Amino acid sequence: MAFFLRAPSVAAMHETPTLDSRYSWMRLGVTLAVASVGNVGMWAVIMVMPAVQAEFGIDRADASLPYTLTMIGYALGNLLLGRAVDRFGATTTLIAAAVSNAAGFALASMSGSVWAISAWQLMIGFGTAASFGPLMADISHWFLKRRGIAVGIAASGNYLSGAIWPWALSGVLVTQGWQVVYLCFAVLSLAVMIPGALALRRPLPADAHGAAEAMAGANRARGGLSPVALQWALVVAGVGCCMAMSMPQVHIVSFCVDLGYGPAVGAEMLSLMLIGGVGSRLVSGFLADRLGGVLTLLIGSTLQCIALFLYLPAGSMVSLYVVSLVFGLSQGGIVPSYAIIVREYLPAKQAGARVGFVIFATILGMALGGWTAGWIYDQTGSYRLAFLNGIAWNLLNIAIIGYIFLSSRRGTGAVQHA
Repeated sequence: MAFFLRAPSVAAMHETPTLDSRYSWMRLGVTLAVASVGNVGMWAVIMVMPAVQAEFGIDRADASLPYTLTMIGYALGNLLLGRAVDRFGATTTLIAAAVSNAAGFALASMSGSVWAISAWQLMIGFGTAASFGPLMADISHWFLKRRGIAVGIAASGNYLSGAIWPWALSGVLVTQGWQVVYLCFAVLSLAVMIPGALALRRPLPADAHGAAEAMAGANRARGGLSPVALQWALVVAGVGCCMAMSMPQVHIVSFCVDLGYGPAVGAEMLSLMLIGGVGSRLVSGFLADRLGGVLTLLIGSTLQCIALFLYLPAGSMVSLYVVSLVFGLSQGGIVPSYAIIVREYLPAKQAGARVGFVIFATILGMALGGWTAGWIYDQTGSYRLAFLNGIAWNLLNIAIIGYIFLSSRRGTGAVQHA
């Protein structure tokens, strides 16, 4: 990691890098390292949810509130920090996010109520967002031929953070409590994100926007949905897929506690799910470079829906391990595909803002889905209807993306000039 996080020399800062260059891949390595720590705020609250519920004596819906606030902050952060990256660059944005995350974790660890924790989780979620959509938008400027796999790798940092850190600190959670876990996350945020941000100071390559605009212009020339209509279609589709995606990701630990397997088993299933998601994001990036973002997204969404159906009959520990892995392998590439579609068809200079807007919608779906599943559980005493609710939202996503894909297959393309 030390090699990747080393800031570029003065001479290197004056070089003229090109797309898909050696430096592009080195920058991707730094981006992945930063994202693997910067995204931990999204998963930390899931890790400690049972402990927080037990400490404050609250029901499942109230225990889900800190997660919901985290995801609202995460959604707003992707929307607003995407614009900040367009204007100020990745380095300034990431340093501010690192400080915000560290402060949020430290203050949440000293909170005396679930409402105070939720307030600080809103702050953590906002800062965490800098390491997801904005970083995907940033790295997309450095690749053209291999943009799909580059975006997939950058997005994998989100799942790596969830797979590595809850597992690595599970012993601390059991022996010292969730407050100490949060203090560890505060230190990690500063120790990794700030050096990583400084290593991303190099300005964009001179040919970044020109090459990307040429490709996007060719795609827009086919005709079909306007850029505005396409973006709003992706927004609604994003809410649908992530309402479904949130059910297993947010509640798998609590689900395992209910079944008597304990939080440690649930944390292992979450890690397995997220490791599968990393593989899915890499494969989806590879496919997107060959099939395009729309078809890649349609494949991922369909597979996610099938995996959700598989949770309905699962109940034994072994079956839940298997289905969790299948779910991770199915859905991991969905969200990065939205970023690829935006870059394939919409203006490169607005990449941060436009990618951020679509990611905002997907995270809003995650926030609503996590709370809705908890509410359904409280009303019914079971997660069965929560899974069925997720499946219904997933089918809405498939319908929208399927329409966009079939429209392009008829030769009308996906978008036209506004």
